[in-house]
Amino acid sequence: MLMSKRDYYEVLGVSKGASADEIKKGYRKKAKELHPDRNADNPNAEAQFKEANEAHDVLKDPEKKAAYDRFGHAAFENGMGGGGHPGGGFGGGQGDFSSAFSDVFDDLFGDFMGGRGGGGGRARATRGSDLRYNLRISLEEAFAGMQKTINVPSSVTCDGCEGTGAEGGAEPTTCSTCSGMGKVRAQQGFFTVERTCPTCQGTGQNIKNPCHKCGGAGRNETDRSLSVNIPAGVETGTRIRLAGEGEAGLRGGPSGDLYIFIDVADHNIFERDGVQLFCRVPVAMTKAALGGDIEVPTIDGGRSRVKVPAGSQSGRQMRLRGKGMPALRGNGVGDMFIELAVETPVNLTSKQRELLQSFEDESADNNPESSSFFSSVKGFWDSMKS
Repeated sequence: MLMSKRDYYEVLGVSKGASADEIKKGYRKKAKELHPDRNADNPNAEAQFKEANEAHDVLKDPEKKAAYDRFGHAAFENGMGGGGHPGGGFGGGQGDFSSAFSDVFDDLFGDFMGGRGGGGGRARATRGSDLRYNLRISLEEAFAGMQKTINVPSSVTCDGCEGTGAEGGAEPTTCSTCSGMGKVRAQQGFFTVERTCPTCQGTGQNIKNPCHKCGGAGRNETDRSLSVNIPAGVETGTRIRLAGEGEAGLRGGPSGDLYIFIDVADHNIFERDGVQLFCRVPVAMTKAALGGDIEVPTIDGGRSRVKVPAGSQSGRQMRLRGKGMPALRGNGVGDMFIELAVETPVNLTSKQRELLQSFEDESADNNPESSSFFSSVKGFWDSMKS
């Protein structure tokens, strides 16, 4: 003998004629109370849980509820109402089981996770995107540091709606299609498919009267001028973060950040390696042979006098302490290294040729490196013959 079905209102613990909100609250209370995971010692818990789910499936739908209020359980028997039996076989009662899990999970953990619980209290505001700006500066600017004004194409909070997206700054209303969840569920056979709400596009809110300035986005595209402090010692790849200077958030959300990536241009005199600078200085052959003083430039725009020892060769390095780049972090300063490049004279006059020829004739002991090299070469050739 089949037992008669309990009244759906009684199952959910609400009175007949209860509002949709009362039905929802009653269902959630019963669902948490009867959840099988909480009633392992009650063999009837799963059946009662499904019964509550079945009652909610009918009473939450305005058309099904109206049919039930008029015909009772008979409205869903023998094909009446066009919906089939809500709890029979593998029909509606089983099909919305995942929905029940989702609703109960939202109530139990929604607030803890900062998510969807509390009747559609999910955050609608969206953080703005971070922006990247590539800034090319000279080596002199990297040495001294500077205050640079840049123009950044970005978006700012709309002043017409104060970021809400609604005309006059009015608050958006909760989407009635998804009840503020941003997603809707549809029954497909044995499965419940969840997809983005087509009405609010996943925001959970609707704007009845969009702001005429921003079209409901809560922000407008514009170019902004920003003053950026470039510290001394930056190098290519240095990243500077300006918090809150990125794109404005959607509908009052927080702004993103602006990241400035530094690119230091190559210099035609100095080469850089960290905090050290290198400068290749050409020196006349006579100056390298006889010795003397030369002036070299420094990155701060000054000059330094350097003494070239007599007999200096190409490639010889000399250090100028404290004439390099400042350290980005800390108080240290690098050094500058001078590399001599002995220059061979060109476009000689007849007299210069004569003088150099005379020097060549008497320079047997003036080129020790050449003498040593060619002596080694002669020994190599002799060893190959034997």
